Amino acid sequence: MALVLEEAAKLSNDMLLQGVVETIIKESPVLQRLPFVEIVGNGLTYNQEKTLPGIDFYDVGDTWAESTPTFEQKTTNLKIMGGDADVDNFLKVTRSNLQDLEAAMVELKAKALKDKFEENFIYGNSATNPKQFDGLRKLIDTASAGDQVIAAGASGATLTLAMLDQLIDTIKGGKPDLLLMSRRTRRKLNALVRAANGMMETDRDKWGNFIQFWDGVPIAVNDWILDTHTVSGGVEAAITGGTSSTMYAFQMGEGALCGLTAPGHLTVERIGSLETKDASRTRIKWYVSLALFTSVKAAALIGVQD
Repeated sequence: MALVLEEAAKLSNDMLLQGVVETIIKESPVLQRLPFVEIVGNGLTYNQEKTLPGIDFYDVGDTWAESTPTFEQKTTNLKIMGGDADVDNFLKVTRSNLQDLEAAMVELKAKALKDKFEENFIYGNSATNPKQFDGLRKLIDTASAGDQVIAAGASGATLTLAMLDQLIDTIKGGKPDLLLMSRRTRRKLNALVRAANGMMETDRDKWGNFIQFWDGVPIAVNDWILDTHTVSGGVEAAITGGTSSTMYAFQMGEGALCGLTAPGHLTVERIGSLETKDASRTRIKWYVSLALFTSVKAAALIGVQD
């Protein structure tokens, strides 16, 4: 069964772990919503659904035609994310009246973990760096033309509301669960809505943060999505050297975009005193990956210019 990270953390009575999870999901719209499936082993091989089987009408006595869906076999391996937080024992003792240094260091390390996950969630590419899992850009394959890649123009164009509607409609089997974009793209979207004398629906999440909605779909910002992509011939040629950005839409779940993790999800391990220096160490680690089980559940609008 797939669980979001927050619900998985509740299964543990480790207060430090629960604090780390709260820290990383509070500022991450993806980790707040993305469900994770626990897998046994170091990877998962699955059949990604590409097209549905056909259905037809028949007369009495007709010969029925067999039709099957098409799949593409994919394999994704768990990758190791993490880092160590060291606290000097002298500082811990002499400054403990000011703040809990260990808690502060672990919190900073948790935020760094969140940043690294969000960056890899977009740009991870196991072909160029085998230590990474494949991110959205690789899973959707924005470097190639396809039904799930919408080009704003052959070499990029200014965003329009019609493009946004087209991106949403590209997701099959229901609306996307999230629209993910850069801050520049969100500013442009706000300007378009104001120019049309309209207003986007807003609400607050459980932490008090404002959330915007377009056509009922939450809008979220990923600070790692670059505005320097290069688009040529209707595909992304590079992520630097240009003036374009990409907007992503996707559904989340076991039949759509889903996280993969080892049993126990994220862990916080107290290493204890170090041998070579007067400090104690806490290790945050996560065996994690990403899988897109159905290709039509994720799409990208490339070439978005300001």
